[in-house]
Amino acid sequence: MRMVDLIEKKRNGLSHTKAEIDFIIQGYTRNEIPDYQMSAWAMAVFFQEMNEEERANLTDAIVQSGDVIDLRAIAGIKVDKHSTGGVGDTTTLVLAPLVASVGVPVAKMSGRGLGHTGGTIDKLEAIPGFSVEITNKEFIDLVNKNKVAVIGQTENLTPADKKLYGLRDVTATVNSIPLIASSIMSKKIASGADAIVLDVKTGAGAFMKEFDKAKELAESMVKIGRDLGRETTAIISDMSQPLGFAIGNSLEIAEAIDTLKGKGPEDLTELCLTLGSHMVVLAKKANNLAEAREMLEGAIGSGKALQQFKVFVEAQKGDPSIVDNLNHLPQAKYKVKVEADVSGYVSSIVADKIGTGAMMLGAGRATKTSTIDLAVGIVLHKKIGDAVEKGEALATLHANNENINEIIERVKESYSITNKAEAPRLIYDVIGGGV
Repeated sequence: MRMVDLIEKKRNGLSHTKAEIDFIIQGYTRNEIPDYQMSAWAMAVFFQEMNEEERANLTDAIVQSGDVIDLRAIAGIKVDKHSTGGVGDTTTLVLAPLVASVGVPVAKMSGRGLGHTGGTIDKLEAIPGFSVEITNKEFIDLVNKNKVAVIGQTENLTPADKKLYGLRDVTATVNSIPLIASSIMSKKIASGADAIVLDVKTGAGAFMKEFDKAKELAESMVKIGRDLGRETTAIISDMSQPLGFAIGNSLEIAEAIDTLKGKGPEDLTELCLTLGSHMVVLAKKANNLAEAREMLEGAIGSGKALQQFKVFVEAQKGDPSIVDNLNHLPQAKYKVKVEADVSGYVSSIVADKIGTGAMMLGAGRATKTSTIDLAVGIVLHKKIGDAVEKGEALATLHANNENINEIIERVKESYSITNKAEAPRLIYDVIGGGV
């Protein structure tokens, strides 16, 4: 086989065989295929697409390029959840203990973040003492004992995806449904999940800003998952504004705890109950979504979910006292209110601007080598559809630097206030789900 022939084949709109896709991915991972040829192939895929069989074969080839985590030693059906990202996406911090509290094993492999705020690992490290540096055996033992544990991603998980993504990022081929879908699904499948729930975001603050594109991506990932033997469901949810109120690592831990107490933001709570219900059904712990939701609401109401969070934190050497005293989390020196200039109703919030403001405060990484300040971030007080009076606080900045005037203006400019506004829908569609 020659790479130039395969580039030409895809350029002409023809389909690859499994053997051809394996040749491409293996060759590129081993540095036998140069970047310039892989770039040409990625551009050919960008314009000519891939059929469903090719997408599944591409995903499988990427999975096989590195480690595949074996979770068979964990009892029960392991259900993983993935979000396509956004601003203030605190769902994993709530979902892991919540779903575990009703008997679903959650063996979560997470990463660090590059962007607005830290990834799940960074957020958990805002809990004093919390450690993800545990062996695979300890990880499996903790899930069998407590139903939940979180570990950092192995360096050799889907190395082909890391190489290919880096190339796509500099060749204008990121925004390709087959390449996005195979990238996301390869990591989930390599992480050992038996079933997968996907939270696909749409709206101004999402990667897929248009609903039609978000739906196309969701359908592609569900089909890939099922073709590779994983029960998969996708929920398309709103990211036209930040989810919840908190953007920042310790701030999101505090919000997750409030949510597990039944006092969290309405949108975050509802999304977690929706995603969690699908996870419970896929794990065969409930016969339908209504029954699953009742179980999860019961776990929050009884305090069982909060207790599960405490057990999870303590088992990974974190300080469980944060549950009862949020002041034990990292605290910023300054809290600065961003006030409305006019009265009216919030009609839109530019989520990306808010997220960038949080990163400028130090809550996220501008580069891989940036250091995160776990204490800083932004807490919103007003969301789309809310009434606001002139001089009322739209948000509070948690900062460790007094020189934040630029960020104050950025957050203020993120808000549009008009005479009338309605809150957006939270859930747009469900692909491949139960009833």
